[in-house]
Amino acid sequence: MRIKALVKRIIRQFIRDKRTLAMMFIAPLLILTLVNLVFSGNDYEPKIAVVSDQATLSEKLEETDEAFTSYKSSTKAFNDLETKKLDAIIEIDPPSIKITLEGSNPTANKAVMMTVEQALKSMNPQESQQKEVEPEVNYLHGSTDMETFDYIGPFLIGFFIFFFVFLIAGVSFLRERTTGTLERLLATPLRRWEMVAGYVLGFGIFTVIQSAIIVMFAIFILDIMMAGSIWYVILITLMLAFTALSLGTLLSAFAKNELQMIQFIPLVVVPQVFFSGLFNIETMAEWLQPLSYIMPLTYGGEAMRDVMIRGGGWPQIYDEVLVLAGFSLLFMTLNVLALKKHRKL
Repeated sequence: MRIKALVKRIIRQFIRDKRTLAMMFIAPLLILTLVNLVFSGNDYEPKIAVVSDQATLSEKLEETDEAFTSYKSSTKAFNDLETKKLDAIIEIDPPSIKITLEGSNPTANKAVMMTVEQALKSMNPQESQQKEVEPEVNYLHGSTDMETFDYIGPFLIGFFIFFFVFLIAGVSFLRERTTGTLERLLATPLRRWEMVAGYVLGFGIFTVIQSAIIVMFAIFILDIMMAGSIWYVILITLMLAFTALSLGTLLSAFAKNELQMIQFIPLVVVPQVFFSGLFNIETMAEWLQPLSYIMPLTYGGEAMRDVMIRGGGWPQIYDEVLVLAGFSLLFMTLNVLALKKHRKL
C-alpha cells in the first residue's frame, strides 16, 4: 500500500507539471523531426567560376552542369571567391587546367572536385584535351591536410561555450530567486537594470576564464587550425558567452526549479546545433534556411571560421560581433522587463 501511495503521488505530480510532460513526450519528437529535416536535404551544389579565353570551352562546361558560371575577368572571380560567393575557380588555358578552391569547407571541396571530374569526363575528347590533363589544385584557404574537425571545430568551441554558460547562468540566477536573494535585492534602492548588469558582469568574469581555457586547449592541445589572431577568437567567444549568459538569466525568470531550466535546452540549445552552420545549411530545405538568422551561434561560429580557417581580421568579423552584441543587449533589456513581475522599482 505504501508503494502504491508513492506511485500515485508521483503520477499526480507529473500530471500537474504540464511542462515536464511536454518535454518527455513532445521534445523527443521535435528533435527527431529536426534531425530528419537536416539529414534529408539535397546534396551540396557547388558554385564554380570558369575563366578561359576559349568561349567554347566555358560554354561546354556550363552546358554540362549548372554549377559552372563563365567569368570574363579572373579578378572578379577571385573577389567572389574571397567573399564566399564561389566555392572554386577553374582556369582553362589548354592544355593546362588550374583549380583554385575556396578551401574552408571540406564538403564543398569534395563536391567541387567531383563536379569538375565528371564535367571533364563528359566533354568530347575531340574538342578538348582536358580529359587527359591532371588539374593543378590550389587552396585560397586551408590545404589538403585540413581535416573535418578543423572545419567544425570553431562551431564546436562556440557551442560548448554557449551551452555551459547558458545552463550555469540560468540555474545560478534561478537559485538566487528561489533562495530569496533576488527578493531581498529588489527591496533595496538597486534598480532593475543595475541588478541585471551586475549579475551579467559578475558571471562574465568566469566566462572570460572559461573562454580563454577552451580556446587555448583547442588550439595548442588539440592542434586545431589557426590561421588568424587568437585574440579575435577570444573576443568572439566572449561575445557569444555574454549572449548565452544574458539569455540564460532571462529564461530563468520563467522557470520554477532547476529541472524546468534544463527543459529549455531542447528548445533553445538543440536548434543551435542544426541551424547555426555546424551542418551545411545550403543542403536543407529552403523554408528551413532562414531559421539560421535567429541563432546566435550562427554568427559566432561563422566569425570564428573567418578567423581560424580563413585568417580574417576585424573587417571580416565586424558584422557578426555587432549582431552578437545586439543579441546580448536585447536579452538584457528583456531581462530587466521580466523582473517587473517580482517587484516594480
